Amino acid sequence: MRLRPSSSALMMLGTVVSRATGLIRLSLQGAALHTGLLATTYNTANNVPNSVYFLLIGGALNSVLVPQLVRARVEQPDGGKSFEQRLVTLVLCVLACGSALAVWAAPQIVSVYIRDTPHDHAAFQLTVVFARFLLPQIFFYGMFFMLGQVLNARGRFGAMMWTPILNNVVLITMFGLYLAMLTVPDDVRDITPAEVRLLGIGTTIGIVLQAVSLVPYVRESGFRFRPRFDWRGAGLRKSVAAARWTLLYLLANQVAMVIVNRYAIAADSQAPNGGVGSTAYTYAQNIWSMPQSVVTVSIVTALLPHMSRAVAERRLDDVRDGLSHALRVTGVAIVPTAFFFLAFGPQLAALLFAHGSASAAATLPCGQMLQALGLGLIPFSAQYLLLRGFYAFEDTRTPFWTAALICAVNIALATACHWLLPVRWAVTGMAAGYAVSYGVGLLVTAALLRRRLAGRLDGQRLLRTYGKLGAAALVASAAGWAAGHAASATSPVLELAAGGGVMAALFLLAARVLRVGELNSLKNAVC
Repeated sequence: MRLRPSSSALMMLGTVVSRATGLIRLSLQGAALHTGLLATTYNTANNVPNSVYFLLIGGALNSVLVPQLVRARVEQPDGGKSFEQRLVTLVLCVLACGSALAVWAAPQIVSVYIRDTPHDHAAFQLTVVFARFLLPQIFFYGMFFMLGQVLNARGRFGAMMWTPILNNVVLITMFGLYLAMLTVPDDVRDITPAEVRLLGIGTTIGIVLQAVSLVPYVRESGFRFRPRFDWRGAGLRKSVAAARWTLLYLLANQVAMVIVNRYAIAADSQAPNGGVGSTAYTYAQNIWSMPQSVVTVSIVTALLPHMSRAVAERRLDDVRDGLSHALRVTGVAIVPTAFFFLAFGPQLAALLFAHGSASAAATLPCGQMLQALGLGLIPFSAQYLLLRGFYAFEDTRTPFWTAALICAVNIALATACHWLLPVRWAVTGMAAGYAVSYGVGLLVTAALLRRRLAGRLDGQRLLRTYGKLGAAALVASAAGWAAGHAASATSPVLELAAGGGVMAALFLLAARVLRVGELNSLKNAVC
């Protein structure tokens, strides 16, 4: 089982442009809000609609429903059209009700994330105001992903990767206007109502445009939406049952996220302008996850419908081949990037966020969090890919139990860091704990999936490929760090250029010497 180069290339290109504009947006956001308590109020409120959406129905849309839609298109006499219409109607109804309830319950929802802050504190009140502006995004997040899954089931992958660029353009414009204002506040008490409205309304408009822009592509694919409420006996029960375990999976992740976020906000409260807490961690995670979004998600999005068909036809060898191929091809990009973050985290953070009144020293904690996360990108990406093997079997129970294990390890390590480490290093330690938890989860997930695939997962070939990639990346990153350190007296840009250039050249050379054939496979996938 191999991906068509055009599918992967189109998605990767769209995701690269989307992530590039996302980096510009993130850099402007850092310049506007910095990494202290003020930024945390906005980021916490901005994360809430995404979290609530995923708890409502997001997990079902992202992983469960593609196999269901593919099966309906194959098995039902009308090509699955009535099933799609009923499903879209059901999802939009759930999202509309959930969005309205969330806006009404904004203070209670915010208190879950920043429980230790008094409700009369300025930071809590500001977070609630932001949340009321941002929580309507729940409906439009769901609309975007639901229409995206309809397109994916039809083999149309590009639009969902390109349309987020519109959201980034809106946010870039918004933060540019915010920076152009006469004063940019550093304290939560100094922000004006006009600035709050700009940030709140502008952020939501970006998500609305991202969702609505998919409508023409869905119509072009042949889908015509007609509200249908005849849900009983329409075959949706299986989708809901499968989604139940996925929602539990997401609930486990949300519990871990809330606990870690509370610890990180506590660090912000103790050092409001230190950049050692929630916002720095959020920025580091956003940078760290970008390679996985560009490479792994693009390949898996195109791979899942093919694996679902192979499972339906009991072609387990094709499923195993597809997973092995995807793991090895993505590893060519993921492994060296993980070592790059380990070597150059502080320099990358300084390049992106040391603007305006924010100095390189102020961004150092964010860069060190990126270093701590660094090598965890390898198991994080592989874990994401292997879980899609279970989803192809329409098994959502096993991913829940692996998520529960990962979250338990993450919570235990984060709690230890919160209580045992000084404020300056507590959240950096939590970042390292997050990486370790995915390493544990990957080992368990691989063992369980190997059993599902009749005792074979192409393990020796995978270990051999990742061993070569790790050796090449280690040598290249050490040489790149030395080259960057030699140029450190100049600027972060030159340091990254020198170090990154040396690392890239040596990695490619070492991979060729070690005969990593997947270099050509990745090239073919994106060309």
